Amino acid sequence: MRDPRAGYGDRDAQDQVIADETKVLVNMIFTRFMAIYGHKFKSCFETEQEIRIAKREWALSLRGYGERELVAAVNRCKETLAWMPTISEFLSIIRDLDGDFGLPSTHDAYTEACMYADHPREHEWSHPAVYLAGRNTGWFELRSEDEPEVLPKFSYHYDVLCRRVRQGEELELPVVPAIENKQDGTLARFMLAFGEKQGLPPEDACSLLYYLTLPKGSAVRKRLKAQAQDKLDKQGKEIQLPDEPGAIT
Repeated sequence: MRDPRAGYGDRDAQDQVIADETKVLVNMIFTRFMAIYGHKFKSCFETEQEIRIAKREWALSLRGYGERELVAAVNRCKETLAWMPTISEFLSIIRDLDGDFGLPSTHDAYTEACMYADHPREHEWSHPAVYLAGRNTGWFELRSEDEPEVLPKFSYHYDVLCRRVRQGEELELPVVPAIENKQDGTLARFMLAFGEKQGLPPEDACSLLYYLTLPKGSAVRKRLKAQAQDKLDKQGKEIQLPDEPGAIT
């Protein structure tokens, strides 16, 4: 009889990114599936190698989930499914049971990011992870590239953020630094408009252009502008920072 706890060969490179806790939980899932589905479970795998490969895929897909969510999902499978679920079916059950920490599906998140890529700071995001994944992917890319090119990039960033959320981290939307301005926010609006034109996140634009809030002609203003320009140059961005705020053309 094949042992559902077998697997995770030491020489498999991908296993190096799977935490021991996740391996233990997947072993638990497979052991329970064997008890629940009996010969139906055994008929899914012809060899120990097939079990090993399957468990690795399950472990990679379930990283970040805890015992509570996984046990509840197995119990739901027992109540509702006649056969062992696929990975996608199991993930859907987790999300249905627990709301998946308020995280929308990858495609729903991608659609939301594309819809509001023109004005990301004005939208009330369904979850901070969606905004952060969009920012990390690039708002310009989301606006201009076709789905087959940009969706994999977005999915990667979103998956990383989702894992952090599932591990207990609370993500927050970045706050654009408040700028004291006696001219009805003119300088603040210039900074945000400059950032939008150059494809920079608002918080980055405000940080780079902070020198504009300092007295004209001061040494510290010149020094901070030079540092900001040097930072952009090292990043390979062909952006010239202005000496003074002006019209965005």
